[in-house]
Amino acid sequence: MAALGWLTPRRRSATARSVLAGEAAAEAARKTSLQLEQEREEEAAALEAARASEAEPEEPEFPVVGDVRAAAFFDLDNTVMQGAAIFHFGRGLYKRKFFQRRELARFAWAQIWFRLAGVEDPAHMQEARDSALSIVKGHRVSELMSIGEEIYDEYMADRIWPGTRALAQAHLDAGQKVWLVTAAPVETATIIARRLGLTGALGTVAESVDGVYTGRLVGELLHGPAKAEAVRALAAAEGLDLARCAAYSDSHNDIPMLSLVGHPYAINPDTKLRRHARDRDWRLRDYRTGRKAAKIGIPAAAGLGAVAGGTAAAVALHRRRR
Repeated sequence: MAALGWLTPRRRSATARSVLAGEAAAEAARKTSLQLEQEREEEAAALEAARASEAEPEEPEFPVVGDVRAAAFFDLDNTVMQGAAIFHFGRGLYKRKFFQRRELARFAWAQIWFRLAGVEDPAHMQEARDSALSIVKGHRVSELMSIGEEIYDEYMADRIWPGTRALAQAHLDAGQKVWLVTAAPVETATIIARRLGLTGALGTVAESVDGVYTGRLVGELLHGPAKAEAVRALAAAEGLDLARCAAYSDSHNDIPMLSLVGHPYAINPDTKLRRHARDRDWRLRDYRTGRKAAKIGIPAAAGLGAVAGGTAAAVALHRRRR
């Protein structure tokens, strides 16, 4: 009994110490677990920060869905369409005997000069414009519109850049209006806009009386600064905020239009526009197989003979908007 009495207190004491040890171990484990969890979280945060610093900053969603005060303005030639719409239209007119080979050669020379020199000679443009206006003078607007529908199917439908078309569709899907802005005839531009499901088109307007072309333009070609003026006027009429709008073009001639908006894009840019866009951190997209794809050399320019006839011929297809 004495031995048992001696053992009992020790047994009880051991049990108490065991409980204490267990509780202490549990508390230490809990603290350690919390500490480890905190360390893991800190490591994960540091890793995420490192990854974020290495990755390019995410661009905000654009176009912004539901922003009805925003719209998109697309140049046509070499931006939406490969080549120039008025060249393709000229091919159709030549095929339909609207002008002769002599006139075709004169139009072609004006276009070759522009492509090789990179500038639009005022004398060449004036001559081409006057020749074209004389060709369509007296023709009915409805006749040229009908021909334009045929020519789109023949020469233009397969020349739309899929990448640019997708950009335009993104704006449409966001609930925004999309406009073509081009020096091409407003009738031709409107046909293309309708076929692509766009809102409409701004283009050069030729005078007509009682549905017949008079052989005069309303103002001048919608080119360069005139495009910017057209966009500014349309934005005012539509209640648009140009800072929230986008514009797309391939040509340095459209820098005035691109500079108007908050979201300028250089699409298949020429050398001058590419340099300008990079200097100002504008976004660039190039859908050509190579950077030189859009340049036209002597052989290619010569092959555009039939096409170049439309350089001025189609310009005259504008009529006064009512």
